[in-house]
Amino acid sequence: MKDQNLDLFDPRTAVMDPEFSPTRTREPDFAFAFNDSNFSDRVLRIEIVGDSLDGDGASDSHGCHSLADWARNRKRRREDFKKENALDITACPEEQIISCNQIDSEDADNENQDESVVAMIEEPNSGDEAANSDDSTWNCDSPRVIKVKTLHISSPILAAKSPFFYKLFSNGMRESEQRQVTLRINASEEAALMELLNFMYSNTLTTSTAPALLDVLMAADKFEVASCMRYCSRLLRNLPMTPESALLYLELPSSVLMAEAVQPLTDTAKQFLAARYKDITKFQEEVMKLPLAGIEAILSSDDLQVASEDAVYDFVLKWTRAHYPQIDERRDILSSRLGHCIRFPFMSCRKLRKVLTCNDFEHEFSSKLVLEALFFKAEAPHRQRTQAAEESASSSRRFVERAYKYRPVKVVEFELPRQQCIVYLDLKRDECANLFPSGRVYSQAFHLGGQGFFLSAHCNMDQQSSFHCFGLFLGMQEKGSVSFAVDSEFAARTKPAEEYVSKYKGNYTFTGGKAVGYRNLFAIPWTSFMAEDSLYFINGVLHLRAELTIRH
Repeated sequence: MKDQNLDLFDPRTAVMDPEFSPTRTREPDFAFAFNDSNFSDRVLRIEIVGDSLDGDGASDSHGCHSLADWARNRKRRREDFKKENALDITACPEEQIISCNQIDSEDADNENQDESVVAMIEEPNSGDEAANSDDSTWNCDSPRVIKVKTLHISSPILAAKSPFFYKLFSNGMRESEQRQVTLRINASEEAALMELLNFMYSNTLTTSTAPALLDVLMAADKFEVASCMRYCSRLLRNLPMTPESALLYLELPSSVLMAEAVQPLTDTAKQFLAARYKDITKFQEEVMKLPLAGIEAILSSDDLQVASEDAVYDFVLKWTRAHYPQIDERRDILSSRLGHCIRFPFMSCRKLRKVLTCNDFEHEFSSKLVLEALFFKAEAPHRQRTQAAEESASSSRRFVERAYKYRPVKVVEFELPRQQCIVYLDLKRDECANLFPSGRVYSQAFHLGGQGFFLSAHCNMDQQSSFHCFGLFLGMQEKGSVSFAVDSEFAARTKPAEEYVSKYKGNYTFTGGKAVGYRNLFAIPWTSFMAEDSLYFINGVLHLRAELTIRH
């Protein structure tokens, strides 16, 4: 049987997950002491109350055959809690209750109100506990106690694993000296709490299904048992990932999502969604139905396969308009969440102009992003690379270029004395290598004289079909009867001077859909072009320039 402490997801566990590092001393196993009075100094009395008004005490994972069932159960119980919360509970004697938040107000979190836990420390009771659970002291409109469990516990073991129990046992109050501790939980938490308590002694769980592990993860978050959260996260990562499970992990309560122990699980979920939907045009109908957390995971990926960042912008607007029809809600989501997933510096100038007039964005927010994008475009290439490197180390990726289907270009336009533009296209060595033996890569569109043009780099055979070579072509987008006479010149930076050297000059009268260029731009075979000592790759980048002028 495989060692349960072996992280099957990531062989680099020693670096990524120190809690389970092979070099770390294994946590001591106190399973023999669980619920044994000989090794315990206190009694834990667990009062279990019904979860909803109809008295249904099933756990989230009870009867769940899938994570979808778990999510539905949790949503139903959250709705039931909202109904219960409207009841008048002013008759309850608050002075007898010590809640989690009263133990440490700094840890307050309303995210899990539907599963709030009440901790009490009191003198040992005598007689039948189930009978005493209906004592008039608790005769108020709070949920009825349906069951009571009593366990013998060791306060040092629990306190060592959980800041919650540490504070409970050492809060300096009179009650902390008493022998009996009472916890009140919802019936849906019973199985998870018992698993959690057992884990705090044995460092292992008996359950292995995703719904049950999620229940334990939620309980571990509530009682601040980070080692158990890490353990559950690791087991969940080892289970087969699906779009449904990935989305569920990303939509856990914020207190769970912010926990460092759960970060590897959410990272894995994001990576799964980004890989599955990296070609959003192929899965557009499916992606349009995804919730916000899923869209953020996909759009945050560097490997997103899109024609250009303009396409990302158009998709974001389409998705937000479908999911947030109210303009105020839409603006809030764009400014606080999705707007930061769009890499504005890589959008075309034409589309950036449209951003400034788009009503979906707050004007101040869009103006800031467009201005930042334009400043980036104006930077020298080495400064752009520096900014991109700095961004790579942070959560923001707005200056990091994606693997666009259409390569970004930098364009300088002139109106006088003649309509002219200079287009700069950079291709990495591996992008060029991937063109062999008959591939091609296209630039993003640029405009001259109101017409759309593009550059395309090819690996093709020379005129005599004797060897492969690198070719560069200029094409016009619009089809139809429009014709354009254009003078063109192609150049490339060349070693050792690293200056642009002209490689081809020509003129052509374009009609829609036509392209013109040079099949062997450098007049050398492909092998010489791609060689390590090639004159045309400078720090692994091929720098191309096209100068276009309209002839009158």
